[in-house]
Amino acid sequence: MVTTQQATRIVLSRAVSFGEETVSLQQAVGRILREDLVADRDFPPFDRVSMDGIAIQYGRFANGQKTFKVEGLQAAGAPQMTLADSGNCLEVMTGAVLPKGTDTVVRYEDVLVKNDLATVQVANIKAGQNVHRRGMDRRQGEVIVKKGSPLSPAEIGVAATIGKPFLRVARLPRVAIVSTGDELVDITERPRAWQIRKSNVHNLAAAVSGWGIEARLFHLPDDKKNIRQVLSEVLDGYQAILLSGGVSAGKLDFVPEVLEELQVEKLFHKVSQRPGKPFWFGASEKAVVFAFPGNPVSSFMCLHRYFRPWLRAGQGLTPIEEKRAVLGTDFYFRPDLTYFLQVKIRWGENGQLTATPIEGKGSGDLANLVDADAFMELPKGRNHFSKGESFRILFYR
Repeated sequence: MVTTQQATRIVLSRAVSFGEETVSLQQAVGRILREDLVADRDFPPFDRVSMDGIAIQYGRFANGQKTFKVEGLQAAGAPQMTLADSGNCLEVMTGAVLPKGTDTVVRYEDVLVKNDLATVQVANIKAGQNVHRRGMDRRQGEVIVKKGSPLSPAEIGVAATIGKPFLRVARLPRVAIVSTGDELVDITERPRAWQIRKSNVHNLAAAVSGWGIEARLFHLPDDKKNIRQVLSEVLDGYQAILLSGGVSAGKLDFVPEVLEELQVEKLFHKVSQRPGKPFWFGASEKAVVFAFPGNPVSSFMCLHRYFRPWLRAGQGLTPIEEKRAVLGTDFYFRPDLTYFLQVKIRWGENGQLTATPIEGKGSGDLANLVDADAFMELPKGRNHFSKGESFRILFYR
């Protein structure tokens, strides 16, 4: 049996890159960029009006002129106009090019426009106000988004404005999620008294979809021959396999035995943690295998604690920034295991996170995940955890 720290190191040692691919902007959110996004021209590309109003020469106002004849309207999206008389003004719209011969914009709220005359109603204005100068944000050729950055809507907006309808991104692994057990039936079926509907595979698939992965779902009955046949095919066609169930010490838990028969090297089996103690991890030439226990809380916790960091490492990302919270009440846990306590997180007025234990009925209590929103990682080697102590938390929403 290994510790959680040892298990983490072993899992991360098997992280690999899966190459690159080109995707459309619509498919790129959440992916990892594999090229620099470079400004194709200055940002903004012209002196841009930032408020609706009138454009004037500041020197005229500074010399005491308050009323300006309106020559016309400079609209956004129209070619740049030129002020014919420096003592006049042009009405301007937000986003328009600043007209030639002007340098300052006075917003409509500070101007009275009547009979083609605009009178400034305030005593003071600043030279160059309400003008977003060319190149103020970025210069042509400047890197705006660096290779290796996660792509959020903010980066998608930048890609669009520099004319990039497609982006090079890190390729995601092909993932299979496999449930095991004769007690499981499809979610559309009415289970008999001794059966339950499949939930783990859908729970795990929903989680990985949030990380950009469309997993393929499989099911294995408690039959060694069938397990061997299906796993052989899955190992050949997928790069990451997430199994749920069949890894404990039961007489029908054939998964570890079959995996080793299929030349999957066992890297560890059992972690000193709860939930998720029977977790089995191994690798073949083509795939890594995360064989999680079948209890839903166990598989769900292991996915976030081990698979997600492995996935991020393969994408070239740094480890998830550790977040901590203070325990909201005293808590006792006697076994010498790292305990992943389900907690509800509350933000205090001072910005501090407080974690309130949401104890369920064990690792089979799937419904309890709904009431909590994170796991708090309580270290092994002690059994009393005091109110106000700070521990690592693992958010799952």
